[in-house]
Amino acid sequence: MKRISSILAIKVASLFATISNADPLLYGTNFKRPLVQDQPLVNSIHVKDLLKCAQDLEDVAYATLARNRVHGSEGHKNTVKYFKDTLEALGDYYTIELQEYTTEVTFASFQEFSVDGIGFATDSFEFGNNGTWNDVPLANVANLGCDPEDIPDSVAGKVALIPRGDCTFVQKITNAGAKGAIAAMIYNNGDVGVAAGTLGGVNELIPVGGLTRADGLAFAARTEAGETVTSSGDYWAYIGLGTSHNVIATSKYGDPENVLFLGAHSDSVDKGPGINDNGSGSCGLLTVAKALSKWRTNSQVKFAWWTAEEEGLLGAEHFVETSSPQDLAKIRLYLNFDMIASPNYYLGIYDGDGSRFNLSGPPGSDVAEKLFEDWFAAKGLTTFGAEFNGRSDYGPFLDAGVPCSGLDTGADGVKTEEEVAIYGGVAGEQYDQNYHSAADNVTNLAEFPFEVNAKAIAHAVATYGQSWKGFPARLPSNSTVPARRHAHHRRSSSPKKHVCGAQEILEY
Repeated sequence: MKRISSILAIKVASLFATISNADPLLYGTNFKRPLVQDQPLVNSIHVKDLLKCAQDLEDVAYATLARNRVHGSEGHKNTVKYFKDTLEALGDYYTIELQEYTTEVTFASFQEFSVDGIGFATDSFEFGNNGTWNDVPLANVANLGCDPEDIPDSVAGKVALIPRGDCTFVQKITNAGAKGAIAAMIYNNGDVGVAAGTLGGVNELIPVGGLTRADGLAFAARTEAGETVTSSGDYWAYIGLGTSHNVIATSKYGDPENVLFLGAHSDSVDKGPGINDNGSGSCGLLTVAKALSKWRTNSQVKFAWWTAEEEGLLGAEHFVETSSPQDLAKIRLYLNFDMIASPNYYLGIYDGDGSRFNLSGPPGSDVAEKLFEDWFAAKGLTTFGAEFNGRSDYGPFLDAGVPCSGLDTGADGVKTEEEVAIYGGVAGEQYDQNYHSAADNVTNLAEFPFEVNAKAIAHAVATYGQSWKGFPARLPSNSTVPARRHAHHRRSSSPKKHVCGAQEILEY
């Protein structure tokens, strides 16, 4: 795969000489900072600071016509500038790098669907092709539409109605189009809202839209009964090349051979400002990074705000792919934080030991999970293992053999009665009812999980910033082939498409 561009290093201050034969290793000129302490660092994290950051990101989005922070947009360009400027204002504590990345991105989209003149909830698929139809019948497919023989000849000239599941969206739509369908409507396979995702890149497929499971099943039943179910749809998207940056801040204190790495994505989808997804994780990291600047650490601490996560973890993937195995082997642990303030929340910790979902991570993932479990338990808080499926930016790090952990409060999954009994909220609704919508704004953040998760981040930074005692030694990143590939399950598992060589220059 062709690499896009080298890292653009924007140095906060001049480089400092390595201080060797000392424990801890110190980098920088100010050696008077005390060694980081757990409770003081945790106590310095306040919800008012988190909300101030979240409001700043919302203001950044709303200052643009698109009112979002999509990779490559004006909103994301200003998001990158916000993080860079805030970190630079801390003085010489961090070296700041901007890593450029270019890819195709959906900058804006519109979707509308009706049956017999009545509108129904719908969504578009990223990289779905534009299309409009009026008064065209729906046609059922057999099974899940994954095999060509699942598509009857009767879909020709009609809109194929296809259940989600088992294969990629691209495969389903390709099969339907080959039989002459003019469009496809994919309905969800769970009661988790409207089906949506990505087709992986620009294509020549028929237009596609998403439906809820309930609506899809109802239309399928009517069609199966012999009724003509007449539909109209209007789907369009503006897709172009977008260039933006990962923001990477590396402490000048601490041992660069033993790195604690924390990350969160800084971009949103095109439909809204993305304040829980993922302004919450981004602000959690920034608030901890600011607080840490008053301390020194024995381990080097690195923070990253990734771009193009919503296009398929592409910013984090680019970082991993352009890092040497030797540099990746220096990362003792990567921690990821994506959506830590969902309004209908639960408290989730990535299931690094595989005890809940039977998907474990490299050695150390289990140790980090237990660190978080013990910290929440000491505060009388119940947590659940979150599926360790590579759904967010830790996926590329898992693929490289880096131990990983992290926290989340739920996205489009459905809250259970058990979780309601523990946390309150509404059973049967999504953890974030505003997921990937214009309503994902500051007013819909849950303040309690926002603060407690940010404090947990601080606890992890203080713990591993002091010592790696009890943490397993790192295996070389190039020692084995990854045991499995992690799909970003918000989307299709179709291949991701990278676009190289754009000449756009961004100033920050």
